[in-house]
Amino acid sequence: MRLQFEKIEPEAGSSFKAVHHKEPNSCWVFWHYHPEYEIVYLPFGNGKQHIGQHISTYENGQLLFIGPNIPHLNLSYGVEHKFEEVVVQLREDFLGSEFFKKPELAAIHRLFERARLGLSFGLETRRKLGPALIELPTLSPFERMLSLLAVFQHLATTTDVTPLHAEGILFDPSPREQERINRIYKYVEINYAKPINLDEVAELANLTVPAFCRYFRKVTQMTFTEFVNEYRVNQAQRLLHSSRTVADVGYAVGFNNLSHFNKTFKAVTGQTPSAYREELV
Repeated sequence: MRLQFEKIEPEAGSSFKAVHHKEPNSCWVFWHYHPEYEIVYLPFGNGKQHIGQHISTYENGQLLFIGPNIPHLNLSYGVEHKFEEVVVQLREDFLGSEFFKKPELAAIHRLFERARLGLSFGLETRRKLGPALIELPTLSPFERMLSLLAVFQHLATTTDVTPLHAEGILFDPSPREQERINRIYKYVEINYAKPINLDEVAELANLTVPAFCRYFRKVTQMTFTEFVNEYRVNQAQRLLHSSRTVADVGYAVGFNNLSHFNKTFKAVTGQTPSAYREELV
């Protein structure tokens, strides 16, 4: 299974991402990594977990806190029974580079350091924090922030935790490469709604077009076109929550015709835009 880079975008009006999945394989990436820290909470179920070099099984649910750039497999991978999970993803500096250095947050600061090994929390902690994590995606931005800090404080002080020692195959791109790939992502973020100029993107990376295409595929395990289309589909999912027509949403995120939009949306999500919208009702 190829290792994929997952590009994570916080929701509008939030400094981090919190989602509640109720179907297995809700995320299109499987064996993947990202620079964000990640909380994964499963209220029930059994399955396999593969985080870095750590491989084991979980039973009766799971609660993980995974550090940045640790390759890991979605806990829903291969699951065919009923499935539910809450995923919280955030950068270490999501509240500013100095925030966690405050003395009141010393325990949370240590928690983030320990998470670089991968942490698994026991049944007692899962029972205590489960309701707060389930509720988290539904809260207002301010309430969600306060609730997340309370979750972190409990994770930081509980003894009901096991380090996974998952750091053995840590993927750690150099600062130069992170800065280069971030320039590319920023360009897509700004220009996705119009035709993308590949010459401009390659110039941002200080590469020729053929060299850029090889570079991007090597780093992300996908073509640049695939990445742009998936980014557009992610934006379309947000717009489909509005009253805009499906065709209008497709054009708004950069697809030049409805047929191409429908085909690409289904390839990425497994369903058409209309079917996706119907499930929102």
